[in-house]
Amino acid sequence: MKPFVIGIAGGSASGKTTFVEQFINLFSKRKILTFHMDAYFKKEKDRPIQVSMMNQKCYRDDNHPHSFHLHQLYQDICQAMNETYEIIIIEGLLTLYDEKICSLLDLKIFIDCRADERIVRRLKRNMNKGLSFDEISNVYLDLVRFRHDEFVENTKWKADLIVNGSKDFHTILSILKGYLSQKVTNNEKE
Repeated sequence: MKPFVIGIAGGSASGKTTFVEQFINLFSKRKILTFHMDAYFKKEKDRPIQVSMMNQKCYRDDNHPHSFHLHQLYQDICQAMNETYEIIIIEGLLTLYDEKICSLLDLKIFIDCRADERIVRRLKRNMNKGLSFDEISNVYLDLVRFRHDEFVENTKWKADLIVNGSKDFHTILSILKGYLSQKVTNNEKE
């Protein structure tokens, strides 16, 4: 049985993790493995440093492909595809960026959300982690928004499905349930 492999991408705070959590709840009877790209961050000292175009301030660049162990993620997905999972999910900022990872995906989903909504969500999330408003807004305005345009937004056009991250996911998950129930059953027959 070949697992059905789904890639879920989108900007920072677009709703990727929420979508995956709701997806897993909906498919709770299925054997699902989830890879979160954040688990593949390189050590902080090994991530690139970017100088802001706005003010020449230096930032550790967590939104650059070189900040992730993408080859290791690819290898881990390949290994998992030989195990007994029915569905494998890869979720992260750059899931659709890497061509080798993209080639493994049966379904590519991009969670799209306006920048103003993403920054508000990012502020709430990161302030709950103890970061200040100024820290979060500075790194967003000086770096994250440019990296989003450079590395994330362009991958939207690789997606099979673009999901509105500003809306409730109930309708799209119901549609996916029907589609994936058929696909997973077909994979079991192969």
